[in-house]
Amino acid sequence: MDKDAIASSVTIDVFKEEYKSDFETLNLQWIKKYFKVEAEDSKILKNPESYVIDGGGQIFFAVKDGKAIGTAAMILTKERIFELSKMAVESSYQGFGIGRMLINECIQFAKKENALEIFLITNNRLLPALELYNSSGFELDEDYDDNRYERGNTKMKLLLR
Repeated sequence: MDKDAIASSVTIDVFKEEYKSDFETLNLQWIKKYFKVEAEDSKILKNPESYVIDGGGQIFFAVKDGKAIGTAAMILTKERIFELSKMAVESSYQGFGIGRMLINECIQFAKKENALEIFLITNNRLLPALELYNSSGFELDEDYDDNRYERGNTKMKLLLR
């Protein structure tokens, strides 16, 4: 598959009811592949409206030919601080720039919302994800103080101001 052709045929859309099951399915694929599903995962994946949208966040979807092939959530955690969370790209579309498209959309969203910072919690085993975050401007945050996820051993942040 041609990387540019794939990327040019993908659009980014916001949360709609029709994508709700895709949000869960796409995320469960990667979580189950590398880790175990935790209570915090289930809470967000089963109730994205109440845990993301209603609180001032947004969920973005990479859509190709009417099908969601990737997703990323922006969760408002404190005033003007967002968490980039639940980012996933269907395995057959990884490596085509879809994750970068989603991150760029998330960053633009945060800027429009006048955010000061975006942070994320990840695992140091996920090397391609770490490289993507790093190349998008995220830096390691040594003041790691989040224990919602057993697998979350790395915190990164992007300062917007």
